[in-house]
Formats: sequence, structure tokens, C-alpha cells
Amino acid sequence: MALKVGDRAPDFRLPAVEGEKRQEFRISDYLGKQKVVVTFHPLDWTPTCESQLPILDSMHERFREAGGKLVDISVDSIESHLAWQRKEIGMMRFPLCSDFYPHGEVTRQFDILREEPPVPGISERAAFIVDKQGIIRFAQVYPIDQLPDLDNLLQEVKKVQD
Repeated sequence: MALKVGDRAPDFRLPAVEGEKRQEFRISDYLGKQKVVVTFHPLDWTPTCESQLPILDSMHERFREAGGKLVDISVDSIESHLAWQRKEIGMMRFPLCSDFYPHGEVTRQFDILREEPPVPGISERAAFIVDKQGIIRFAQVYPIDQLPDLDNLLQEVKKVQD
């Protein structure tokens, strides 16, 4: 069962790319400063994900205005994220994190690593809002083949008190 509202978010550190820029994303860098909107997409190069990420990118400024730092995680490698952006989805203006090695470690901490068929070893499609104190204030797992309601996610960010 995925982490739920009221749980403490895992303090994770992952390699990431924001467009072409390689970086490291640490959730602890935002504690006391900003809410963090953590989304998970199951796998690069898949139809629903190739729709979800550009929509998130188009909304990233609205998330920022609502006080949220947007970050996305999948079990794909940094090289996959870079190639996917270059060939399919365009350059993202928020961090795409790689939970590639150790495989799915952060995804497991959020308790959303799929262990069963049809595709074990990838994450569920999910979103979490972490407040400035590191507490999860919104948690939702979505059907793997459906886009999350990103407008609703933005409204949930606005509801979280500073």
C-alpha cells in the first residue's frame, strides 16, 4: 500500500536531469522552504507517459506559483530520460529523476513499486504532495493506463497551508 496522507515522506536523493542539465535532486533541500510535488510515471517511451510529462511541463510555472516544486521519478536511467526528451517529449523544465540503481529504491520507499504482472519492476502512476515539514498532504495512485487529473493535483497544492 502506498504511503498515505500524514506519513513522513522519505528523504531521498536521486540523479536527475532538467532538460539537458544533469543534477542531483534531494527532497531535504526543500524542507522548511517549499512544498514538493512528487509524481511518478511508470516508464519512459510509453503512450500515457509521453502525454503526462509534457502536460506537467506546461503547468510547471503554475505549480511554482502555488508554492510547489515539481519533480518526477521513474525507474528509467538518466540516459533514457535524455533520449526520450530529445526524441519524443521535448525538454522538461523540472527535474526528471532516475530511480534506476539501486533499482526502484525510492519507488519502494513510497511503496509503489509494482511487483506483479503485467509489468513488475516499474512504479505505479502516482502523485504525492509533501509539505515544508516533510509530511505527505496528498497521495494518489492512478490507473497505470490513465492520465492523472493534473488540474486537481494543482488545486490540492494550493490547499496545502504553508
